[in-house]
Amino acid sequence: MAERSTAAVDVADNSGEQPLTAKADQSTADGVAKNPERDTDSGETQGSGAIEGPGQKAAAPELHSGHKLARRYRLEECVTRLDGFSSWRAVDEKLRRAVGVHILPAHHARARSVLAAARSSALLGDPRFVQVLDAVEENDLVYVVHEWLPDATELTTLLAAGPLEPHDAYQMVSQVAAAMAAAHREGLAHLRLNPNAVLRTSTGQWRIRGLAVNAALRGVSSDSPQRADTEAIGALLYAALTQRWPYENDAYGLSGLPKDIGLIAPDQVRAGVHRGLSELAMRALVNDGATASRHEAACTTPEELVKAIGEMPRIRPPEPAFTAPPEYQRTTYQQGSYGRPAAHPGGTQPIAPPPPPLQSRTGKALKWAVSALLIAALGLGSWQLADALMDRGDKPDDTKKSQTTDDGDKNDTKPAPTPIKIQDSREFVAKGDAQHPGDASKTYDGDTSTYWRTKTFNAGPTIAPYKPGVGILYDLGSSKHLSAATVAMRYGGDHTTVELYATDSLTPASLDSMDRIGQTTTTSTTATVKVGKQVKTRYVLVWLTAVPNSGYDSEMYAGAGYKQAIGEVKFTG
Repeated sequence: MAERSTAAVDVADNSGEQPLTAKADQSTADGVAKNPERDTDSGETQGSGAIEGPGQKAAAPELHSGHKLARRYRLEECVTRLDGFSSWRAVDEKLRRAVGVHILPAHHARARSVLAAARSSALLGDPRFVQVLDAVEENDLVYVVHEWLPDATELTTLLAAGPLEPHDAYQMVSQVAAAMAAAHREGLAHLRLNPNAVLRTSTGQWRIRGLAVNAALRGVSSDSPQRADTEAIGALLYAALTQRWPYENDAYGLSGLPKDIGLIAPDQVRAGVHRGLSELAMRALVNDGATASRHEAACTTPEELVKAIGEMPRIRPPEPAFTAPPEYQRTTYQQGSYGRPAAHPGGTQPIAPPPPPLQSRTGKALKWAVSALLIAALGLGSWQLADALMDRGDKPDDTKKSQTTDDGDKNDTKPAPTPIKIQDSREFVAKGDAQHPGDASKTYDGDTSTYWRTKTFNAGPTIAPYKPGVGILYDLGSSKHLSAATVAMRYGGDHTTVELYATDSLTPASLDSMDRIGQTTTTSTTATVKVGKQVKTRYVLVWLTAVPNSGYDSEMYAGAGYKQAIGEVKFTG
């Protein structure tokens, strides 16, 4: 099978951060990146490439932030510049939404094929694919406008935290295979289907970006497009089950398989892999009849893969873990004395047996006498109590015992908040690139002149659609009752929104896996976030979702725009 050379980036990611540098990879002609040194289809890359053909080059269009296409699409940030084309994050000013744009010179060798692929993809209209919104040739430019999904996470990012759970992997391969089967029925292939092209939305839906367009941008074609896409889906499932790339070289942030051992089944790479999914991955990957040893037919098309998935027993989601009720909900009522609290915490209150009945005349007389004495005692006691109260009322005010403290609060005031010491920290990245991960410890070093900084955003105050937010995870050392967090920041003015999340790890899988426990918005440089309910946790995320327009800051070497810096974070319990 002939080999081709491709570069490292197909489409732009949604981070809005600084460009990265990528290397070229070596891929087979079927469009599956098998042995790339680094292949980040959604990464950000600088540079330019040659048009196919000896001695010919196409200069990338001289565009800049703020440039408008069709008097509608305002370019915000270039996130890819490669092989004579560029990709941008832009804003559709007519509909007021973020979009992505691929731009080529009209004389580029691939301009016609890109335009045709984009229009064919747009006609499909399948919501499981990132939609092409516009495909235009104008002013010596060809540009393709597509959806921008700020709430979606690449499979590459998900796998960085570990393999997927069996149910998640099952959902991913089911939805991707069904979507590609529908595309092939309409004569469309992907040919660049990899972990960067598969996204999971916040609602759990899997979506595919770059259908037909990515391959056209890169000049990729295949004599067996169905088989190529089926093998790519098998590689996605293999990576989801093992957190390994099923070829020798590393790719997409995943380690490749050991050299000279060939392709081995996922359940032989990692313990606990679902056997049915492991066999399914092999049937899609080794689709040349080499799976006969497992007595299973190879899957050579997405349609066959969908059928094989349908024949599997359905994998159900894991049962939710039972959580014992917190201690403050437990009652102190004891068996045998329902409705009455115990005399001592943890003790029991014995019930005395009733006295034996008095049947004789003497007993009845004694009973009446005792009753009369009790009535008399009660009357005397009531009279003495009233007399004592009257005497107390006659005393001057300065002799009364105060029932309140000097500030008017009752004596049973709440205890003072207890400071909680931070033991460790780590910047949390929900989408795109990190901010300044090396400076996270500066937020609790006791020095108010040192900061952890965000990048500078062109619009705001809300960080979306660039990112869902930015922030830092803190380790409190052990589970502690948390009541509030105080965040000292550098910039005021426009509002800053700070949220608190509780989680069970310093490296959580996603923002959706955490519990939001508090939120506040402020225009000052100090934000106090109170926890709305009783929470006991070890790990806390301080999360910024809106930052002010702070202007140019020469001391922080930060340009004009929307940004924030955190100086000190303090927790109390």
